[in-house]
Amino acid sequence: MKMHNNYNPDVLSCLANLSSDEVFTPPKLANEILDLLPKEIWKDKNVTFLDPFCKSGVFLREITARLLEGLKEEIPDIQKRINHIYSNQLFGIGITELTSLLSRRSLYCSKNANGKYSVSTVFDNEQGNIFFDKTEHHWENGRCSFCGASKSAYEREEGLETHAYQFIHNKLPDRISNMKFDVIIGNPPYQLNTGGASAQATPLYDKFVQQAKKLNPRYLTMIIPGRWYAGGMGLDTFRSEMLSDKNIKKLVDYPNAGDCFPGVELRGGVCYFLWDRDNPGVCEYTNISGKVKNTIIRKMDEHPIFIRWNQALKIVNKVNKENEKKLSDIVSSVSPFGLATSVRGSNRRSKNSLILHSSKGVEYISEDQVKTGLDLINKYKVLISRPISGNLETPPFKVIALLKTLKPKEVCTHTYLVVGSYGNIEAAHNLKTYLETKFVRFLLVQSISGIDISKDKFRFVPMQDFSESWTNEKLYNKYKLTKEEIEFIESMIRPMQ
Repeated sequence: MKMHNNYNPDVLSCLANLSSDEVFTPPKLANEILDLLPKEIWKDKNVTFLDPFCKSGVFLREITARLLEGLKEEIPDIQKRINHIYSNQLFGIGITELTSLLSRRSLYCSKNANGKYSVSTVFDNEQGNIFFDKTEHHWENGRCSFCGASKSAYEREEGLETHAYQFIHNKLPDRISNMKFDVIIGNPPYQLNTGGASAQATPLYDKFVQQAKKLNPRYLTMIIPGRWYAGGMGLDTFRSEMLSDKNIKKLVDYPNAGDCFPGVELRGGVCYFLWDRDNPGVCEYTNISGKVKNTIIRKMDEHPIFIRWNQALKIVNKVNKENEKKLSDIVSSVSPFGLATSVRGSNRRSKNSLILHSSKGVEYISEDQVKTGLDLINKYKVLISRPISGNLETPPFKVIALLKTLKPKEVCTHTYLVVGSYGNIEAAHNLKTYLETKFVRFLLVQSISGIDISKDKFRFVPMQDFSESWTNEKLYNKYKLTKEEIEFIESMIRPMQ
């Protein structure tokens, strides 16, 4: 095999490809995020930068490269320039002891800022300006009052990492707590396991964003998951804050996280933003899907959730102008009949039994097992699977995995939702064919950021008269969609069958 001796890969690019609980930032992506900042700051020797969740140190390293070039004329001597930048302009907090060492190695070329091989000659201590102090959780009723960590999962013996991050646990290093920063930048930890039986994870990145805003920097830019647009456990307040924040001047969105972080799967994609303290206004929003890049100037708070595709926003607004009731009015809440996913029936059907639809198939149960939705039992209705089909990262999407018309005496478990209730099968059938249209599934996908469909996800889907049948063509004509809008819907959604 031929060897290429001149091939020297960036170690931080290699590190970004490793699987980890915390996603490391590739240098290319770090520079794309730095490009959001005004160009003139790279020539300002007084600008201060803070990465409060250092992992590999990539942001501070790339900032250093820009400042070294930008301050050439003002500080011609290279060593004086290095010392000035490292001692006065760059600051960081490691998320763990290991990442603090890694960050110092990236920035100072030595794990100790005052080490023999450090490129800086200004520090008289090992930490330099990249700090790490072991932090403890603050337990209240089995949970950390700062981050929500479970005491049973994260109260660990000495020497084990507890993931109690300094920045959100009210334990800033003295030098940082007494400073005003011009720029706060970085890639925070995304989530924390709740420690429950379901092994769910609770979002953590929102707490880092909120804490950073409290420090009131001139600029704030972070890369975070995009789940906050329309979902995410416990993110309602954060979503409302973000959508109403007029200081978010730029937002760049990647529906497929793999386009940012090669090899990383992250449902809901990722985004990075620029928060500008002194210049509130509208937002320049860019959606990047594969090689397709679409940028418009838009308001963040047009809807209670954030619609990520710019072309979709125009379609949703056009449909909403008709002021029709929404399909969410006739969609059941979770577990329409109060039957858990684990409920199992009999293989034998008795005279008064109900047909049960579960993930295992069709079985039979007695009517007295039904806890809620009693008024639905003797109606025709439509069953819809809660888990979405596939993912919502790279179109075209199917969205709905299963649709089925249920007759009277048919019920389902928690695995499904029920839509509508009618005295005749024709209306239920027309509703089912309506849900199968690309038009409906396109509007549905605008509200989904995770893996489940719920009642509120139908917020943009208009109600129709189900005494008649509906097709894509009929719906496109009703809402006067243009050729380009129709083509976009057709490209986003694939047929049910």
